[in-house]
Amino acid sequence: MKDHGVSQQKIAKALGVSQALVSLVLNGKRENISRVTYERIWNHALKLGYRPKGMQANGNHLTTRNVGFILRAGLRLHTQGNFFSHVQHGLHTGLLEHGYHSVFLGSEDDLGVRELQQKLRENHLFGVALLGQVQEKFLRAVKSAQENLVSISYSFPGLCHSVMPNEAQAVQQLVEYLVKLGHREFAWLGGDKELHYNIRRREALLNALQPHGFKLPPQFRVELDTGDRLAGWHAAEILAERIGRKEFPTAWICANGSMARGAVNFLTQKGWRVPGQISLVAVDATRVCEEEHPQITGAHVDPEKMGDKASELLLRQTQGMDNSFVDVILQTQLTIRETSAAAK
Repeated sequence: MKDHGVSQQKIAKALGVSQALVSLVLNGKRENISRVTYERIWNHALKLGYRPKGMQANGNHLTTRNVGFILRAGLRLHTQGNFFSHVQHGLHTGLLEHGYHSVFLGSEDDLGVRELQQKLRENHLFGVALLGQVQEKFLRAVKSAQENLVSISYSFPGLCHSVMPNEAQAVQQLVEYLVKLGHREFAWLGGDKELHYNIRRREALLNALQPHGFKLPPQFRVELDTGDRLAGWHAAEILAERIGRKEFPTAWICANGSMARGAVNFLTQKGWRVPGQISLVAVDATRVCEEEHPQITGAHVDPEKMGDKASELLLRQTQGMDNSFVDVILQTQLTIRETSAAAK
């Protein structure tokens, strides 16, 4: 492989090592190669102007045009929720427009600290995106090996860039819309109850109801450990068993679209009319809200825009910007669909 007339053979001859060893090092192989030898070969190659395809020089370091992304604990690439699938797509598309690529590194609870730091150093990544709420200890471990970081859907002020939805605005939009439709009693179906996104959205609901003089009675609130469709089904089932049919709240707000879809499935199977008897909405703006009928009314920022904005923050280094951290809060939008109507 050559660049500016610099070959692996030339590097090997200058350092008195084999071309095979040079090839291994320049392809990122570290097994059975001492750190001194590894760095000696790289430093000499960079000094000569050697630059393998897909990699770029960045000061005195060699960096790939790859950005790694890590999912929060509990998520896996093959089972991740609809929301982060959209975020990942937006991140990938935004990076690709500038000649960069996204690489999956694993989930927080699958990566030990030493394994993670070694993987980051060996891959010479340009940056890392954290998708979802991770532990601060984990973030600091990532940061020790890669300082160009962005956190999506959770913020670490003063530690890295972040991209957040304006969740208070989204909930406010849903409440104002439902109040105008004549709804006076509200229910909350929350999921991933220990995660901050659920807590933030529930608190936003309480704040949005207060100016109207409405409350969220404990019996109208269900929060589960998970936040998928099955959790939505179970949350609706719990609410149905807890409250008499005549006392049901007419407006249900779900923490995300997956839970909303599960709750709708439960209600329709049990003979409830949505939205004839119950209006059900979600703090969400993903395909799960519109891929089936009835389509779900929701409010949120497009998660692909969040991924795209995250790519912009990671690429600030290529634009000569300062190293200050940026916390971005994106505006949300209400989308009215088939699961909401006037209260009766």
